[in-house]
Amino acid sequence: MRRWGLAVLGLALGASAWASGLSQRFCDGDASRLSTADQDRLLRFAAVVREELGRSSAPVALIGRAGLNLARWGVRYSHAGLALSSHPDAPWTVRQLYYACGEGRPRVFDQGVAGFVFGTNDAERGFVSLLFIDGEAGERLQAQALDREQALRVLHPRYSANAHPFSTQFQNCNQWVAELMALAWGPLDPLEPPREAAQRWLQASGFQPQAVSAGSRAWLWVARAFVPWIHFSDHPKTDWAQAQVRTTLPADVAAWVQQRQPETPRVELCHTRTQVVVRRDGPPLSEACEAQDGDRVVPL
Repeated sequence: MRRWGLAVLGLALGASAWASGLSQRFCDGDASRLSTADQDRLLRFAAVVREELGRSSAPVALIGRAGLNLARWGVRYSHAGLALSSHPDAPWTVRQLYYACGEGRPRVFDQGVAGFVFGTNDAERGFVSLLFIDGEAGERLQAQALDREQALRVLHPRYSANAHPFSTQFQNCNQWVAELMALAWGPLDPLEPPREAAQRWLQASGFQPQAVSAGSRAWLWVARAFVPWIHFSDHPKTDWAQAQVRTTLPADVAAWVQQRQPETPRVELCHTRTQVVVRRDGPPLSEACEAQDGDRVVPL
């Protein structure tokens, strides 16, 4: 019994250290933490990402990056935005929801591809996914995203990194993207509040984010206690009891888009210290970022 108690204490202390580090990395993820070599590598990687975007005639791409390291829970991509081909600042500028830690609130934020790539947690190995949304759906989505007033209609003032997909109590960056897509594509009830209408349409159209297992409720307890932008009051007690979290991740949005439009082109890119691997419409890249036959390899 004593050994079991020590094991729980050790797990809790480890989770506490992880949560504290996660919170600091989330809010202090500026380029100053990167060496000159790291910055050069990421700029070269961003140039390849921009090149892949420029190859497409689609008006918009759902772009995701491996930001925070969530690999222990089987999650590669943590943050998504919309890369807009006709953005007035520059082609393929990314419009996204960004949590301003200093202000303690979310904002709709525009960022170049290089800035988006610099949001990674690992400067030596990183991943970016691109899902090109073409045709009328892409045109409508780009028009909706570029209309700042419309983009703000589904921005919620209370941010939670693990916001539940079908609650309006909080919102995370990926849920904002999904709800903006609903504004662009769905026949929404104009008499209903925009976020409620968007979520109702998303659910009816098959949008169903998958639960992520935390492995132990100790992680959830400590995350709630130490990370100010993680909340659980919007989650059902059954998920808490099963030590799982259901929130909107880039993979959930991408899977739903591909369910609606199975022919949507997809490109995944990764980099190591020495090379970039580009894969088009193939299986997911390996964690080691190893090339297979048919992949494009760019030396760094």
